[in-house]
Amino acid sequence: MIIRVSIPGIDVPDHRGRTGLDQVGRDLDRNPDVVVTDVELLASGWHVLRKTTFDRRRSDGEWVSEQRETYDRGNGATMLLYDVERRTVLLTRQFRYPVYVNGHPDGLLIEAAAGLLDDDAPEDAVRREVEEELGVAVGEVQHVFDVFMSPGSVTERLHFYAAPYRPADRTGAGGGLAEEGEDIEVLELPFDEALDMVDDGRIADAKTILLLQWAALRGPFRT
Repeated sequence: MIIRVSIPGIDVPDHRGRTGLDQVGRDLDRNPDVVVTDVELLASGWHVLRKTTFDRRRSDGEWVSEQRETYDRGNGATMLLYDVERRTVLLTRQFRYPVYVNGHPDGLLIEAAAGLLDDDAPEDAVRREVEEELGVAVGEVQHVFDVFMSPGSVTERLHFYAAPYRPADRTGAGGGLAEEGEDIEVLELPFDEALDMVDDGRIADAKTILLLQWAALRGPFRT
């Protein structure tokens, strides 16, 4: 007698109500030189870790079989708030365990406001995150670019935005949502000091560095 075991996240819902997590990628056909042959669900405690087996035709014409593990946490959006007249930017500081365990002095990372899209459009999501984290209701926003942040293993694509702000735009203290465990400090920094902090390592977050450099080279603080 064969006993079929139900696996949460595959044929029965996991704790977030998801099924079919092992199906993602099986129908990919945009690249004729890549054929997905198997997808294995490794973990789905909150986000999703998969091991995918695929055949790939190399540039020399040879077909090879490869495996890759991918971490799927969904896509996200980030925004740099800037005040041209006062030449300041509005950033956050919060504890990030992954950077702490990998050598950051205290794990308190300085960042541009950001968050996952969930089921929202990128601009809607980043407006929500800016209001929650920084306490600012932004007006018109500028889409800057979209970037794959860690393409070797993480599927996330991050949508980058920028928007002006004034002190009068503050609608609250920010700090994030306490019910989600967020404990975020709001930092208003002179733009030139923020660039110096990139140089000396006090700002070490990739998305924030990209936005600051964009602001200096092509954005509101270009000369």
